[in-house]
Amino acid sequence: MNSKKTQIQAFQAYLLENRDAHYRFIYSYTRHSEDAMDVIQDSIVKALKAFEKNMFPDSLNSWFYRIMINTALDYMRKTKKIVYYEQEDFEKLLETEDNYTDFDLQSAVEKLPTEIRLIIMLRYFEDFKISDIAQILQENENTVKTRLYRGLKLLRIELQEDV
Repeated sequence: MNSKKTQIQAFQAYLLENRDAHYRFIYSYTRHSEDAMDVIQDSIVKALKAFEKNMFPDSLNSWFYRIMINTALDYMRKTKKIVYYEQEDFEKLLETEDNYTDFDLQSAVEKLPTEIRLIIMLRYFEDFKISDIAQILQENENTVKTRLYRGLKLLRIELQEDV
């Protein structure tokens, strides 16, 4: 019992400490604030249910990212939402100053196949090690490396075309 209570307290601390990173990561999937919050909430519920079944992970970070990824993919499959913008949203965009610092990179990453984009995001935007990514995706490390390098090559090609 104490172990479960300790695990849940550690999980709560982990969630508070990493909430911005979790939101940023899931937002990159959903592209909508409310949807990202829904996915994170559903992921937390799934994690707490696992704790109730005495399923304690070895690596809390990798384990929770795996839950978030699966939940986000399920959510996207179920909803297949199309985001519509109102006229006033476009007017606000026109009023703001252009800032294209990472626009090309973001656009190029979004064009990658999902399995490669996920690895790129985890490695370079969330700063995970290859071994952690392999654990999260339940893939062989060499498979992750191959996809990572393929993704970098595709990004290089895409970014050179834009120049």
